[in-house]
Amino acid sequence: MEAKRLILVSSTSHPLDKVFEEIADEISQERGIKKERKEEDYSFLSDYGEKDEYNMPWLPQLLVEFDDGSIKPILTRAIIDENSYKPDKDLMKKEALNKIKKLSDKKEGSDNA
Repeated sequence: MEAKRLILVSSTSHPLDKVFEEIADEISQERGIKKERKEEDYSFLSDYGEKDEYNMPWLPQLLVEFDDGSIKPILTRAIIDENSYKPDKDLMKKEALNKIKKLSDKKEGSDNA
C-alpha cells in the first residue's frame, strides 16, 4: 500500500503547531505525498486519531491516508529533547516516517495473505 495523503489536524494557536506543520511539509515534499490541513477537527480525530483515557482526541496529530482509503495516526505526541527541553523535530520526523513504512509493509503483507 502506498501513502497518498498526509493529514495534519491542529490549531494555529497550539504551541506545537509550527513543529508539526514543518514535519508534515518536509515529509510531503520528500515523499511526494499530498498534504491536507484540518483546523481543530475533533470529529475527524474521534474517528481516526488517538484518544486519551476519556476517549477524547487531542491536538496536534499527523495522520496518513493510504491508497486503500484507510487512515492511521503517525505522529500524535511531541518528542522532547532531554537537553534543550524543546521538541526534537528530527526524531519526530523519523518516527513519522518509520510509522508510514511500518504501516505500508504491514498492509502489503496482509494483501499477500
